[in-house]
Amino acid sequence: MSDLCSPTFEDLATRLGFSCDEAGGLLEFRNPLALENWTLPVLELTIVVGAVLALVYAILRLRRHGDPTNLVLWLGACAYLFIIEPPLYFPAAFGIEQHVDTMFAHNVFTVEFMWGRLPLYIVAIYPLLATLSFEIVRMLGVFRKYGVVLGAVCVGFVHHAFYEIFDHLGPQLRWWEWSLENPISQPFFDSVPLPSVVVFAALWPMSLALCTQFFVGRHVDRGESFSGLQLVWRTVVIGILASVGTFVLPMPATVLGMGSTTVRGIMYALELAVLCVVAVWVLARQWSRLRRGDSDAPAYTNVFVQRFSLVYLAVLAILWITALPDYFSAVDGVTDNGDPIGSLWYVVACFVVAILSVIATFTIPRAGATSETAPPTVAQTTSPQ
Repeated sequence: MSDLCSPTFEDLATRLGFSCDEAGGLLEFRNPLALENWTLPVLELTIVVGAVLALVYAILRLRRHGDPTNLVLWLGACAYLFIIEPPLYFPAAFGIEQHVDTMFAHNVFTVEFMWGRLPLYIVAIYPLLATLSFEIVRMLGVFRKYGVVLGAVCVGFVHHAFYEIFDHLGPQLRWWEWSLENPISQPFFDSVPLPSVVVFAALWPMSLALCTQFFVGRHVDRGESFSGLQLVWRTVVIGILASVGTFVLPMPATVLGMGSTTVRGIMYALELAVLCVVAVWVLARQWSRLRRGDSDAPAYTNVFVQRFSLVYLAVLAILWITALPDYFSAVDGVTDNGDPIGSLWYVVACFVVAILSVIATFTIPRAGATSETAPPTVAQTTSPQ
């Protein structure tokens, strides 16, 4: 596959310690003890196990309660991944190399796909973090109280907190390497492109949540059910439309910032700020209403999400703590090993948001329901669509 080894990717791979020409085929396995450092297999195991457990829960949820929302969300996230990621890995193969050069390269992990481009844990992190953020918002009853759009905004906000904890640590621990010269990645927020901070951490999960809730979740909340064929086409549509949303939602920054990196950065920051302000207001107001008993208590608890969210945060906290000595000894944003560091203050803020979001799900009253109880319905009907 040397014909697909662009100079940019080859340079990034070399900096990460492997050769593009030596990367395996469609599927390759490596010794987890022989990776770049010990943090890679720890991260990989945490994310893959979490994604598998999320899938198992989604299947059980559908079989026991006829609620396909979790499964559609999980599969929709994977559909989104396979629509968005391949062109980023092989721009020449998709005929877009004149417009999109290689933006980044992942390091090699235990299980790899697509000639060293796509680690298994990247496939897994999309549905895992989408599930955690969506279900936290769902458990708080935001979709029922405030509707599809504001619920999706809150999902984007919560996902952003979970994702940026990971996003600002990756470059320092050589989980991946960004192309610093690529104009699409500009401007950078320390070691992370601001477009990644906004688009991939907040706007794409917002788009996915909006599509999932619109096409499936709101119908389930009304007591409707779906046939297998209806779920298949809705899942495909969700993956496609979520991908479209990734291009539409950041359009202000894309259009207005065409001629200026500074303007583009300001527009990205403004979009994220608006999303955060709206989400904080909605989540805080809903939590307060539930605590006072001014709103109907949600009858849905996802114990898996509550517990695994804490596992994820604990593992990332440990990885961050072990990285702090090199972080604090860095000079001009680069460690002694030559690796760029992220923003610690921003990560601390994200940890606070993520932890408070999870704690909120433990502190609200429930309408006599457990994780084994389906969301309340008005009638059991079959969707005609």
